[in-house]
Amino acid sequence: MTVMSSLLREEMQRVLFRPSKQTLVEYIEIEEPTHGRHFLCVSVAKNKFVQLCIVRCQISQTALKSGSKGSHTERSSIQECYRKAEVWSLQDLTLVDGRDADVDDPCFLLHFDKVVRTVTAVSCSAKYSFVRALFVLSEQHCQKPLNLQNFDWAYITPTSFYSNRGDCVVLTQICFYALNLVCLSMCPVPLDA
Repeated sequence: MTVMSSLLREEMQRVLFRPSKQTLVEYIEIEEPTHGRHFLCVSVAKNKFVQLCIVRCQISQTALKSGSKGSHTERSSIQECYRKAEVWSLQDLTLVDGRDADVDDPCFLLHFDKVVRTVTAVSCSAKYSFVRALFVLSEQHCQKPLNLQNFDWAYITPTSFYSNRGDCVVLTQICFYALNLVCLSMCPVPLDA
């Protein structure tokens, strides 16, 4: 996690989730047609209620008065305002559809009881990172497996050798497979006489 994303997480936690006694567990940036930055977040309340929400981040400029009592100069300050635009319960999530497991596609569908929400992550790795978090939270707090469709299960569930640590595990698995291929390609092939 970069410093910038860590600061963003802390800011959203402080402004949006802490006042409502929730803990931000995972978030990804998503692409939306409206202006501003948007995030898909999942949070857990103290009563173990899990909530998904779309957070919109708008930048607003406010005028600040500065200077001495006799001086009335104003300067502008840029502030980021976070607002929950859409909210759902994880309990109401009936299906997460990755659309096509064989294509590097950052888009996926969240099927709730009464609505289907299309989400486009900024990357395919962000999509899988978020779905892994939902998968774990559903088992922990809803006591039911999350219904997933059209995902590569190797990137969702941990194997017996690996634990669920996110994108680092995926990268390690890819490097391990690549190293095996390099080693195999360097082995001499016996010639039959």
